[in-house]
Amino acid sequence: MFDIKAVSKLLNDEADKRDSQQELTLQKADPLLVASRYRDEFVSLICAMYAYGNANLIVKFLSSLDFSLLDASKEVIQSRLVDKYYRFQSCIDTKEIFITLSKIKKITTLENIFMEGYERNLNVMEGLYKLIEAIYDINPYRSRGYEFLIGKIPKKTPKSPYKRWHMYLRWMARNDSLDLGLWRGVRSEDLLMPLDTHTFNIGQKLGLIERKTYDFKSVIELTNSLKKLDPKDPVRYDFALYRIGQEKLL
Repeated sequence: MFDIKAVSKLLNDEADKRDSQQELTLQKADPLLVASRYRDEFVSLICAMYAYGNANLIVKFLSSLDFSLLDASKEVIQSRLVDKYYRFQSCIDTKEIFITLSKIKKITTLENIFMEGYERNLNVMEGLYKLIEAIYDINPYRSRGYEFLIGKIPKKTPKSPYKRWHMYLRWMARNDSLDLGLWRGVRSEDLLMPLDTHTFNIGQKLGLIERKTYDFKSVIELTNSLKKLDPKDPVRYDFALYRIGQEKLL
């Protein structure tokens, strides 16, 4: 059991300190830096999907993309997105995710798709099921890199932490100096922690996570621990935990 008073003071102080645009600079690289330039749900999803690996390289890659192509035709996207590859994603994978999202954008919004699943039980995983399903349904293209980018359709008992997806939901649902607050219908209390190696390790050090395995059950455990500090907005501590780990403050 963690020392709730000590952890509460540490994380509340860090969360308040980190709630600033000064945390989003080229010197403190984060994909949210690029997403915040556009404040668009489709651009933000691409930023979240590619948010794995070295933060500086992520921002460099995202900054090189022409997001106006999300409003272009398939032919224009294929001709313009040349040599835009990143780690596990080939340039074809990058073209196809732009094509996929451009198709969805012509029909509806990502928020509408998510809300169709979420509103039934106020369960964000059910919302993600609808969103991931829609992405796969609208474009038959498949590759290892493309499927890594999007992830698997969540099951009733998922194993993956779905870190990049929960980070995207944090950006969309919360509204402060960092997060964009572009979606209005998702309650902050329903969000789950975007668990990465930094937040997992710091969560263990602070006693917020007892589980030894980096998986979805650890996401639930960390989220529930943080609800003891802020029942209405447990994910507000995500950026603070991430920076504590990244900057090796513990």
